[in-house]
Amino acid sequence: MRIASTLTISFRALRRNILRSSLTALGIIIGVGAVIAMVSIGNGAKAQVEAQIASLGQNIITVFPGTATTGGLRGGWGSASSLTPEDAMAILNEIPGVVAVSPELRDRAQVQASGLNWNTQILGEGLDYLSIRTWPLRDGNMFGEHDLRSFAKVAVIGKTVADQLFPNDDPVGKDIRIRNIPFRVLGVLEPKGFNFFGQDQDDAVIIPYTSHLRRVTRRTNLNSILIQAVSPEMMPAIQEQVTDLLQQRRQGREPDFTVRNQIELAEAATATTKTMTMLLGAIAGVSLIVGGIGIMNIMLVSVTERTREIGIRLAVGAHGREIMLQFLTEAIVLSALGGTLGILLGIGSAQLMAHFNGWATLISTDAIIIAFAFSAAVGVFFGFYPARKAAQLDPIDALRYE
Repeated sequence: MRIASTLTISFRALRRNILRSSLTALGIIIGVGAVIAMVSIGNGAKAQVEAQIASLGQNIITVFPGTATTGGLRGGWGSASSLTPEDAMAILNEIPGVVAVSPELRDRAQVQASGLNWNTQILGEGLDYLSIRTWPLRDGNMFGEHDLRSFAKVAVIGKTVADQLFPNDDPVGKDIRIRNIPFRVLGVLEPKGFNFFGQDQDDAVIIPYTSHLRRVTRRTNLNSILIQAVSPEMMPAIQEQVTDLLQQRRQGREPDFTVRNQIELAEAATATTKTMTMLLGAIAGVSLIVGGIGIMNIMLVSVTERTREIGIRLAVGAHGREIMLQFLTEAIVLSALGGTLGILLGIGSAQLMAHFNGWATLISTDAIIIAFAFSAAVGVFFGFYPARKAAQLDPIDALRYE
């Protein structure tokens, strides 16, 4: 009953000057709303980047060529083109936990078909490429083992290439010419859009890596090797084993390759968005502190205005801790109500920004809980001093106060 009566008196005291109470709570409302809205924007940006990284495939480890030194001149990363299809097969056959491997070659060329032409990326890949990239076919089929062994002139194309070369026709079964070599289109990929690096993933022609080596570029080395691990937990161990295996195959020579995993790429890509989220949240959190100072100010004014009331309550037997609890409850009620309305404001603001500006927002339950808990803590922290001051008033002085 004592708690219920304390709450009743607190609401009555706050209603006594509704405008002042509303303006005091406004600081908390804006603070909590700003924290939730800003964190939602930051989390949305982070989720968008993570989705773009995930579009590259799941549990991917990539082997890149390293540096080469010729005549005292040190080349940059990728200058040592020493990766071979045999390296890729050794990784697949000798390292447990590797579920798929695709030797990869990259090149750009002008592609012609049906009287049109388009400059696009030519990818030489293995049979597991679409599985590694989690990239389904919209129409047609992927090339097979026989195509790989026979250096077949077959291709799978992205939506951008299909739109540019076959705007009003079905590309499957038609021929495209890559460096004047005819390739039969077996399938068209589902659209993926742009990746994190700003590249159009659909602007590509995928052919067997053997055909790329023998017919298009006529070389012996790969640009990279794509590896898919069985699980994210296995990726660090597999990365280390890949490094050891390739080093053994080079018989102790200085490493001319580098191995990177998707987790490292994701962490690097989301580092900026994490910093931005923390910065936005911290800036918005300042308004909560300002709101708390407003509560402290109003509670001090309230103590001054109600000095005679406090004196009477002390004179009739109220304890100082009861007076302290009364004013502390008022501060907590004020901040809690402000926090509740601030949550609604923050969620509404985030949804409006997502609707009108097209921003990616992700409303975090953790952010809501933390913002509300912080607003209640602000009420306790900034309400304690005024409540303590009220509890320490001398009853005789309080009764004399005019």
